[in-house]
Amino acid sequence: MKSLITLLVFLFFAESVHAQLVQEEAGVQYSLEITIEDLQRHLEILASEEFEGRETGKQGQKKAARYIADHFSGLGLPPLAQLEGYNQEVPLVTEKWDEVTFKINGESYTFMKDFYAMPRVMPEIELEGSEVVFAGYGIEDDAYSDYGKKSVKDKIIVVFDGEPQTTNGKYLITGTTKKSKWSESWRTKLLLAKKKGAKAVLIVTPNIKRKIELYRYRIMGGSMRLADPALLKDRDYPPTVSISGKMAAALLGYSPAKMNKLQSRLVTKGKGKPKKRKSKLRFSATKQTMHVETENVLGFLQGTDLKDELIIITAHYDHLGKRGSKIYYGADDDGSGTSCLLEIAESFAKAKKAGIGPRRSILFMPVSGEEKGLLGSEYYSENPVFPLDKTVANLNIDMVGRVDKIHENENENYVYIIGADKLSTELHEINEDINKRYVKMNLDYTYNAEDDPNRFYYRSDHYNFAKNGIPVIFYFNGTHDDYHQPTDTVDKIDFPRMRERAQLVFLTAWQLANQDRRIVVDVIPTK
Repeated sequence: MKSLITLLVFLFFAESVHAQLVQEEAGVQYSLEITIEDLQRHLEILASEEFEGRETGKQGQKKAARYIADHFSGLGLPPLAQLEGYNQEVPLVTEKWDEVTFKINGESYTFMKDFYAMPRVMPEIELEGSEVVFAGYGIEDDAYSDYGKKSVKDKIIVVFDGEPQTTNGKYLITGTTKKSKWSESWRTKLLLAKKKGAKAVLIVTPNIKRKIELYRYRIMGGSMRLADPALLKDRDYPPTVSISGKMAAALLGYSPAKMNKLQSRLVTKGKGKPKKRKSKLRFSATKQTMHVETENVLGFLQGTDLKDELIIITAHYDHLGKRGSKIYYGADDDGSGTSCLLEIAESFAKAKKAGIGPRRSILFMPVSGEEKGLLGSEYYSENPVFPLDKTVANLNIDMVGRVDKIHENENENYVYIIGADKLSTELHEINEDINKRYVKMNLDYTYNAEDDPNRFYYRSDHYNFAKNGIPVIFYFNGTHDDYHQPTDTVDKIDFPRMRERAQLVFLTAWQLANQDRRIVVDVIPTK
């Protein structure tokens, strides 16, 4: 009897191992269905002149949405009953300044020359005061602090942009030549100012002319937000205006030379102390608000025995559109990721038609509004079509068609991996194992570091899933000189590299969708 039981256990184990091997071989077989020719065909359409840069809410973006939906339909992916089609409508508003004025001690200053404010962050306001509080850099950190025990509640505060830096180039907070979060994320200062109860924040901005040119489009009407005010709770900052050094000197009653000494003294002392200054100011801003409709496009492939669990694969299909007669084609950003997603969807659909469909369901979701602030993915995360607690992982593909300067002379196939280990060590290990066995790329984790000043982990659509506790991987090729330029065109895409990156995503998704147990969330996220 013992021998019979042992034999049955052995046969069951052997059959299980055989089934697993067959499944893995099938995954490799269908990864080969992702072809350079098809990737190029998709990208030449998405990044074409006809699609006009695919700006959120504009006709080019609508054309891209129809193209994607037609592709899903052609694969046999059914429209979702919950949506009555393939599109999840994302209601947005765009905000544009109507009239903006700023006076200091009776003298008027010029909007878009001496100062600017972002309509997405700044509400309509009438702000008046007879004094301001100078609060250094507006930082509170173990290594450096400007606030001390002084209260700035209900005060208009003036702070320097950035963070204190010594003459040898080292930053006081990091002790190195690397910037800290206080420079890299403007939200950090504003959230602290909000916590301190500041009435408004005036940021002394060096090279303000360059900043105005850099942000001109967003300042003058390209800024969007989700229409639902309830979703803006994490953007409730104090009114914020960026001002020139000339305006700061007028507000504080200091000469430009005294302002420079003041900044140097903060570095020398290693701390600041809020100082009240008498100064009459009046700032007024009114807005025009317009409603915009855009769409996430959802292609759903139902799984088999584990169909209630879900893998979501994302890429943003919007880009910057047109500026005058110039088209920002967005071939790499993110036509490349969108084209990969369409090919990955096709490979999974072919496998399902052959009876080797995934056990878990897969949602292929090109999202819109990424360039406006990750809005499409944020809307989905707040209005999920499928329960977030049944969502196993999100694989996000954003810019995978180029080679950055760091790797351009190394002649290697690589991809940056960001976020894989932030919530699940198992997800990281699966991606590593799949790459080692099948794709054999260099997986570069440079931008995954906690102290990465670029903060890419927070800057693409995966983050809206990660902040809800869903493990993610962000696949990325790094930036280049054509990033956010009209020169980001199809002729510069490295399709062989792009194909291998798409195959890595497909094979990782294949593993996640077919293994017996869903991956475990075992890492406490850091903020």
